[in-house]
Amino acid sequence: MKVAIVGAAHPHVNYALDEVTARPAVELVAACEADEQMRAAYLSGLADVPVYASAAELFDRHQVDVALVAGVYSQRAGAALVALEAGAHVLADKPLCTSLADLDRIAEAADRADRHVSVVFEKRFYPPTTAARELLDSGLLGDLALVASTGPHKLNQPSRPAWFLSREGYGGIAGDLPVHDIDLVLSLTGAKRGEVSAVTGNARRSDHPEFDDHVAVLLQADGVVATIEANWLSPQAAQIHGHYRMRLTGSEGTAELDWAYNTLTVATHDRAPWQQELGPAHRPAAYFFDALADGAEPSIGTLASLLATRVALLAQRSAAHGGRPEPFGAWDG
Repeated sequence: MKVAIVGAAHPHVNYALDEVTARPAVELVAACEADEQMRAAYLSGLADVPVYASAAELFDRHQVDVALVAGVYSQRAGAALVALEAGAHVLADKPLCTSLADLDRIAEAADRADRHVSVVFEKRFYPPTTAARELLDSGLLGDLALVASTGPHKLNQPSRPAWFLSREGYGGIAGDLPVHDIDLVLSLTGAKRGEVSAVTGNARRSDHPEFDDHVAVLLQADGVVATIEANWLSPQAAQIHGHYRMRLTGSEGTAELDWAYNTLTVATHDRAPWQQELGPAHRPAAYFFDALADGAEPSIGTLASLLATRVALLAQRSAAHGGRPEPFGAWDG
């Protein structure tokens, strides 16, 4: 299985590199990144692997089975389209793209190429998430009614490149940070339709005038209501990059996921709170390579990736229109 890294603007290039290391049958054949600083930061450790300035040049010279797309956010759609047109499956860091028009183009290209597009929503595979899913499936929590999540992040502004703090390069916070939890709500509920709205703000406008640094999302998904708050305001002196948490409230109990500290606290009407035993962690992209090796659909498939991305981008559009509700339905391409 031949793999290429198409764009390298984030440490998540390791999604692909970890699988190359772990799987003898997976080979990294090439990478591309036009920016010299990002090449040095994320691709300097590659030995005997050619690195190109563009995706077009890479695919002109190499046959690729899987393209890991992890470049500048606004350039990811173009990279994904080139990869799909060359016949490669696309494994993408989030956000997959920064506009609804680009998302439509990716959906059409994936359909034409008959290739998978999968966004690595790694929160699905964290031990607290897999344990919480088992509790929901067992009926222990009853019918899920409410989801509340928080996602504070450190901005680490001095280390951020200019593109990250611009609307043109970054896109928008609602299309970026909440997408993990949007995917989880859709995945845990099985919802294919609903409504989303969002409000964004810029608490430190003098530092980054084009960059909204906080967002609140209201998501209604087949009767389940989710509130998703995310921000780039986590204190720089905090011990961790972000204290990411989610609370699931069902008719029979609650489950509180603390991803930062790898815990799941559960309580029901007839049992006091306890710490649920957790299973092992998994490599973020293992699901994708396992599925391809077995000739199966990845657990985060094209339709799920497109839908979660679409809802996140609709949330961004809602915020641009003062929090106007945006309906969504099952992805129809």
